[in-house]
Amino acid sequence: MLRAACFPPDSLTPTIMQKTSTQPAGWQTLPRLVELVRSVWPDGHSVAGIGVAVPGPVDPFRGVVLRAPSIPGWENLPLREILSETLRAPVYIGNDANVAALGEWVYGAGQGHQDMIYMTISTGIGGGLIVNGQLLLGASGLAGELGHVTVLPDGPLCSCGRRGHLEALASGPSIASWVKEQLKNGVPSLLNQETQLSAAQIAAAATKGDELAQAAFERAGAYLGQALADYINIFNPSAVILGGGVSNSGELLLAPIRKIIQRQVYSHHFLDKLKLTTAALGDEAGLLGALALAQGLAEKSS
Repeated sequence: MLRAACFPPDSLTPTIMQKTSTQPAGWQTLPRLVELVRSVWPDGHSVAGIGVAVPGPVDPFRGVVLRAPSIPGWENLPLREILSETLRAPVYIGNDANVAALGEWVYGAGQGHQDMIYMTISTGIGGGLIVNGQLLLGASGLAGELGHVTVLPDGPLCSCGRRGHLEALASGPSIASWVKEQLKNGVPSLLNQETQLSAAQIAAAATKGDELAQAAFERAGAYLGQALADYINIFNPSAVILGGGVSNSGELLLAPIRKIIQRQVYSHHFLDKLKLTTAALGDEAGLLGALALAQGLAEKSS
């Protein structure tokens, strides 16, 4: 799904917002994207900047999409150049999870924090890092792939082709896959292995007391907590913010995460000023992050 919105100066309320579906034909997505942006363009006004959040690895310094797995054909695509020449406005691009992290930091649950970890837990696991009041990009602009840390060597196959990554153990589809495997092995549950299970359905069963569903979130939360404890040891943030659809399960996920973090973190002093919470912006994190990107707020004063 492609989304675009136009924001007036000094406002977080868009004057217009439009959506359209992507197409599997790769480059044909480009004209649809341009058409979508033009559909929200303010009549008779210029645009100060355009922020674009792209799923997959990007080079934000050169404005190049290195690979967008969900959009066939988008490899080494000079998106910034194409859009800026077509639309005649400055264009800024970033990885979608990094951009969502920026949105939560500037406008959401991360406000007031100069060191922050944002993790999105959905069909995949991604994230972004704020370090000393600045979005951490890394040498090539690829920093923040929080879901691709190994938490179980030789574990399940990840979407990236490696084994044992956090994404392969605690994303929404991974939670559902584990539950299906348990059902196949005869573990009793309110859930039915014949249905197309989702993390939301499993969470609903867990709230009704289903032990398998509860165990699924306990397991996923333990792996997430293990990874987050390591990130906390490395980056010493004052806030850890969890977004994405799976985070909507609330304490089902937060409780085991909290328990493992407290057990695994190097010193309790890392937890003295730490805020662990869910994201505040929901589906709007990407759009508001793109707004912040266009406004040049990837760095901001304290």
